[in-house]
Amino acid sequence: MDIRTINKQNEKIRLDDISPEPPTGTDKEEAKRQLEVLGEELFDLQDLLWGARMNAVLIVLQGRDTAGKDGTIKHVAGFLNPRGLSITSFGVPTPEELEHDFLWRVHKATPRKGEFGIFNRSHYEDVLVSRVKGLVPESLWKERYGHIRDFEELLAEHGTIILKFFLHISLEEQEERLRSREKEPRKAWKISAGDWEDRAHWEDYTQAYEEVFARTSTKNAPWTIVPANSKWYRNLVVAHTLVETLRPYRDAWQAKLDEVGQEKKKELAAWRKDK
Repeated sequence: MDIRTINKQNEKIRLDDISPEPPTGTDKEEAKRQLEVLGEELFDLQDLLWGARMNAVLIVLQGRDTAGKDGTIKHVAGFLNPRGLSITSFGVPTPEELEHDFLWRVHKATPRKGEFGIFNRSHYEDVLVSRVKGLVPESLWKERYGHIRDFEELLAEHGTIILKFFLHISLEEQEERLRSREKEPRKAWKISAGDWEDRAHWEDYTQAYEEVFARTSTKNAPWTIVPANSKWYRNLVVAHTLVETLRPYRDAWQAKLDEVGQEKKKELAAWRKDK
């Protein structure tokens, strides 16, 4: 599977050069089968993460309107145990949030060790929407790239495994999805004039995202560009990337659990002896 991951700064990415479609020859049914296999492994890895309490996992989902952030959460996070999972959606900041720095509300939502945390949109809105819509001066949003890198490095230093996904769809696919919302009664609640308005700024958002990738891609907090025109392939790429990233931690987590298990056995033996 050819997955585009960016893990160093200043790498020039042109979204127009990356296809939002699955690679030629990719089989839908085989992809679904692989997803199920990956899902079982992901659940097992989460169980080790929860028990070892050595790391946390933060998943950042970004994408244009209709890119499939909710669908990704449904189909990939659905493999996880809700016990150790938190999902946070970031909308327009509240008056209280606006009285603090832009990362205040984000830091509060980061996962504890042993837990998965998923951000549906994130602190990156403050260098995307704020930039495109002119909500803050350019001199302010430009400084935020450095703050974001420092923030993510802080999380990584304290054991958080960070994965950032951009769900990449085409302009044509977005239009089709927006129109389907109008036709299907069960999706009508998602209709928003703002989504159509944002299409007028497609190129502005493209430039904003490309600068995000160049400024905030690091070894400890890489970006993965996910071809998302086909939902089944989108789900597979996200699950595959998650499992591939977490596998190297398996032995350390298992060793920690084995150590804890030995201590628990000693405690139990001592208790029985005293009885």
